[in-house]
Amino acid sequence: MSDEIQEIAPMAPGFDVDKLDGVERAAILLLSLSEEDAAQILKHLEPKQVQQVGMVMAGMEDFTQEKITAVHKLFINEIQNFSTIGFQSEEFVRKALTAALGEDKAGNLIDQIIMGNGAKGLDSLKWMDSKQVANIIRNEHPQIQTIVLSYLEPEQSAEILSQFADKVRLDLMMRIANLEEVQPAALQELNEIMEKQFAGQAGAQAAKMGGLKAAADIMNYLDTNVEGMLMDSIREHDEEMSQQIQDLMFVFENLADVDDRGIQAILRDVQQDALMKAIKGADEALKEKILNNMSKRAAEMLADDLEAMGPVRISEVEAAQKEILSVARRLSDAGEIMLGGAGGGDEFL
Repeated sequence: MSDEIQEIAPMAPGFDVDKLDGVERAAILLLSLSEEDAAQILKHLEPKQVQQVGMVMAGMEDFTQEKITAVHKLFINEIQNFSTIGFQSEEFVRKALTAALGEDKAGNLIDQIIMGNGAKGLDSLKWMDSKQVANIIRNEHPQIQTIVLSYLEPEQSAEILSQFADKVRLDLMMRIANLEEVQPAALQELNEIMEKQFAGQAGAQAAKMGGLKAAADIMNYLDTNVEGMLMDSIREHDEEMSQQIQDLMFVFENLADVDDRGIQAILRDVQQDALMKAIKGADEALKEKILNNMSKRAAEMLADDLEAMGPVRISEVEAAQKEILSVARRLSDAGEIMLGGAGGGDEFL
């Protein structure tokens, strides 16, 4: 939902809506609804989206009527572009979700919405704190840990992996890279193990998971220091695997390969403070590309702010770059932009 609100262009008089990012707009809209209505919307968001918008809702203080009115007008303008005819159609929901998320990701969500199933089995883990999940699987067989980490979203898996010792991280990352497919019976058994802990039922289907791309995706979300040490360890054990993972990873410098439309979409979702810190450590070519995709006034202001900016810790620069990469990956997963990079992408004719 935050992505939809982010794309709304008209502005309400008296307040510049462009000052709010998509999550803030979503938070204001949800806070202006009843608890029941807000809950109905939140239950259809993905775990990470719920966490993001929930944190903003909890910390929002400058909740003025001017802001509320501005967001409401934006929302109404956007809603008027859509027809509600056929909206209740099960086929419509299936096609819309599959188009937006792809068949694999849409499958579980369709079951929850249309069939009325809650998040159970392995899906229960998506809604848990990463430390909780790490504690749950800590004493399980490494193969079970591997399947769990391959099943969850890369960002959550990276947070879980960070809870383990270096030696365990290395073993699990190499297992993930070598994993290709999990048979239905094995996935069903693992679902049942999870169900026993959370009292529910969950189905199972054949799933292609793991592999070099999954390992690279998880590595992308790891803290920079952890990522570096883990990559060095993998290289010592299997140089070819480390190179293949590295080739599939998308790093900040790879933003130079994203087209102008993609850069503009990323910038709309990035906080100014994070952008300043991130490009302070970027090379001149990438910095110039980013500035060229901003309005003249915004680019001049950013350039002035950068010049006046004092020294920034390398760890802060790296954290800001990770934050922007997270936005880029989310937009890429949603099909809104195409990421280039060392690993390349699909070729088009």
